[in-house]
Amino acid sequence: MSSIRKHIAGISPGRAVEGSVASAPMLLSLFMTLLISTGIQAQDQPLPLDSVLQAIRRNNPMLQQYGLRAKAQDAYAEGATSWMAPMVGGGVFMLPYSPQNVERDERQGSYMISAEQDIPNPAKQRAKQNYMKSKAAIELAKAGVAFNDLRAQAKTAYYSWVVLEKKLDVLQDNARIMEYMLKLARIRYPYSQGMLGSIYKAEARLHGVENMEQMIRTQIAQQNVQLNTLMNLPKEQSFRIDTLVHMPEPVALTADTAALYNNRSDIRQLDRTIQSMRLNVEQEQLERKPDFRLRFDHMFSRNTMMPNQFTAMGMVSIPIAPWSSKMYKANTKAMNLEIEAMQRERESILNEAQGMVYNMALALNEAHHHVHNYKEKILPALRKNYDVTMLAYEENSAQLPEVIDAWEALNMAQMEYLNNLQDLYQIAVNYERELEK
Repeated sequence: MSSIRKHIAGISPGRAVEGSVASAPMLLSLFMTLLISTGIQAQDQPLPLDSVLQAIRRNNPMLQQYGLRAKAQDAYAEGATSWMAPMVGGGVFMLPYSPQNVERDERQGSYMISAEQDIPNPAKQRAKQNYMKSKAAIELAKAGVAFNDLRAQAKTAYYSWVVLEKKLDVLQDNARIMEYMLKLARIRYPYSQGMLGSIYKAEARLHGVENMEQMIRTQIAQQNVQLNTLMNLPKEQSFRIDTLVHMPEPVALTADTAALYNNRSDIRQLDRTIQSMRLNVEQEQLERKPDFRLRFDHMFSRNTMMPNQFTAMGMVSIPIAPWSSKMYKANTKAMNLEIEAMQRERESILNEAQGMVYNMALALNEAHHHVHNYKEKILPALRKNYDVTMLAYEENSAQLPEVIDAWEALNMAQMEYLNNLQDLYQIAVNYERELEK
């Protein structure tokens, strides 16, 4: 932009006077314009990345389903201590098949009502309740894993939008430069100071920049839709983002296993699953404890000369019998083996994550070096080359194709710089995803 202003000022006939004298009405108009623009910006604040992530955590349906599933497991746990429904019945007792052959009245039987209740073992119920509650913790851990994925998607879309905005600024700047060069070429052509082919070449470059601008705007709209989808907002809703995000800095080439263990949600999910399986083992081991049952029968004699009778029974199961203990012993052994397998899986995940974090740190530092090189060395050199070529063209010591070549070299370097910047952001997102930041 500074070079454009300098070039425009270079062809302005009264630039010295306009640059040194400013009337009071012009200053007042400029001041009012700044106030109005400041008010508009205050009303249309950009949406920072932190607000996007908070909206995702609050509104995303995928995360909400895990909370509902956790509540469902808590509801299941509330019913774990309930008893079985009582059984009641009625019928006859000691009624002979052939009453006409019965000689004695007391052998005519009775009417009977019966009630029966299973009494579960309280220790088994508590173990089952704890096991059901542990499943709720697993669902909440799954929500952490899902949010880590959604957070990485949101950061990718947000940073891509930031880079696209920078590309759009570069393209708009390049379009103004090309328009300026085209204007100079058209002015000089009637005086035989330029070639007609150079004018057409500049026009083609200008239209190419316009096509790229349209493509970039479409990609920005796509990132807007992606973020709206993650935040569960209307897809057509538009907003601005904060493009003043910090470029990722180099990181230390270390991979702390303890930090990975404490931060990663997938490890927490495995730990919750292992804990749940251990509670399930405890529940299965309690199958060796007995259960109880009460039964009461009351008989009304059909013969009024006979008294009413009742039967009361208490029963207890014997699960330690060899033919019944085999099942819970086998189940306990199988669950312990599954727990051991999941512990090995956790070790494997930590080992793999440690290697990935180290490799990503190397890639992040390398990408930062490339971006820094472009920003501090390559782009300034190419910009100076363009400025020198443009100055020579203004002084009629260079041709328009040379200026276009210098502009194209600068433009390509700017786009390559932004592509490298986007790669740097993406590597940083993947690095933070592994570290669960």
